[in-house]
Amino acid sequence: MYNLLTDPLIRYRQSGGAMREASLPEVCAALMANEVEAFPALRPHQRHAWHAFLVQLGAMAMHRCGLDTPPPDADEWRRIIRTLTPGWPDDEPWQLVVDDITKPAFMQPPARSKEREQDYRNAVTTPDELDMLVTSKNHDLKAEVAEQASADDWIFALITLQSMEGFGGAGNYGISRMNGGLGNRPAFTLAPFSPSPGAHVRRDIIALLEFRQQLLDDNPQYPSVGGDALLWTLPWDGTAPEVLLPNRLDPLYAEVCRRIRLRANSNGSLYGVRASSKAARIEGKALKGRTGDPWTPISSKREGLPLTLGAGGFNYKRITEYLTYADWERPALLRPTQDEQSSTEPMQLVARAMVRGQGKTEGYHERIIPIGHKGPKTKSAMLRINDSAAGNLGRIANLRIEEVGKVQRILSHAIQSFLARGDADNATPEQRNLARGLLSRLDEIVDARFFEDLQDEIEAEESERQSIHDLWLLNNESEDGVINHARALLDDATDSLPCPAIHRYKARTNAEGLFEGRIRGNGGFPDLFP
Repeated sequence: MYNLLTDPLIRYRQSGGAMREASLPEVCAALMANEVEAFPALRPHQRHAWHAFLVQLGAMAMHRCGLDTPPPDADEWRRIIRTLTPGWPDDEPWQLVVDDITKPAFMQPPARSKEREQDYRNAVTTPDELDMLVTSKNHDLKAEVAEQASADDWIFALITLQSMEGFGGAGNYGISRMNGGLGNRPAFTLAPFSPSPGAHVRRDIIALLEFRQQLLDDNPQYPSVGGDALLWTLPWDGTAPEVLLPNRLDPLYAEVCRRIRLRANSNGSLYGVRASSKAARIEGKALKGRTGDPWTPISSKREGLPLTLGAGGFNYKRITEYLTYADWERPALLRPTQDEQSSTEPMQLVARAMVRGQGKTEGYHERIIPIGHKGPKTKSAMLRINDSAAGNLGRIANLRIEEVGKVQRILSHAIQSFLARGDADNATPEQRNLARGLLSRLDEIVDARFFEDLQDEIEAEESERQSIHDLWLLNNESEDGVINHARALLDDATDSLPCPAIHRYKARTNAEGLFEGRIRGNGGFPDLFP
């Protein structure tokens, strides 16, 4: 009734709009055929957890079976997935509900004895209560509202909790694939230039098969063969002696971090019960998240720690840093495969992360950046296929970031002058804070088109690049240059921010004069104003 390998538990929408219900193997086959447009039960913050699960599962199953091309049909997918759980002929590891607690269930590790049933005391009535989102204060998303949940609501919540969650207080430990209990598991990956989730899943599976030996070389803590793949199949009572060491894991292991079991009421509706743990499932303190997660960038400084995304998300400055700075090593799936290096097809960069704070959720962030749709030079640069092109990309991008910062400083000075009645030197801390709000608006305007505009300059001939760069800064025809936007924000500020009427004319005149003088002066952009 709740077997993922045989029962139609997962809803998906086809490209034509028709809804289907399918088993996990049928979903895999539909994804490979690009027949899936969306999963209606999948919440935005669950996208990477679901994507990563499908990719890790597919890559490990194909590797065990010696396949290099994803199977086209559901029966073959069912066969290769079962090779990961050969000791369970009744598919217990793939069933949502298994009453015998000494046997695994999907994403639910078994206990070592039936006496451990008494540990599972905390009831979970809805899948969103199980999910990793902190919703107890009901500020953003209301908690425990999914009372009419379907099986796939529980499936996605289980996968997200067990593969993305961090420390949740005493007895609630987080995953190994993050740096610390308050970290997160960000994703950076290349993807085909397609909205189809299946195209992305297929690409990452094939890439992981190609990069598997490199993952093993870069992470010698894993065994070359025979590592445990699906950690919910292993008994776990939450004790310290049961902590798993990396030397027994497959490099693509699908982990679980919490002890939980699903149950079914007499009417067939699902609910959960959970237990605490005295230690994390995987030895993570020494690892500090250095697990070779193929989606997570690694700092080449600070002991090679994985990225923990901050509340600012994937803004253009952060993305540029991760793509161009030598301080960051690209994860495996942000590197092009051999076929992608020689292909002229455009691609996209996909970045996702759920940012977690102490006892709160600090936002889900997602950004998709088209690469190479305007020409081959950008793809060669962003994928680091050509070292010279990559260096040129870094130089142009970082110059643009510096110039935006210069415009922001001038804009801030002018706004402070207005607020201080024409004398910026006398601006109060409160007035400086008001100015910062408008600077962030300029950042948002630049951010929206930063990588599109950047590709215009990179794809141009060398002789045309300076004029394209200058138009990005100042375009008096379309008024969409950085300086044009800064002027408009200064106009907004002088119209809307507080200033006594008797001083407003002088304050506005001084602010505009200061802005134009500094923008045109030697500390600004004198070459733009002949």
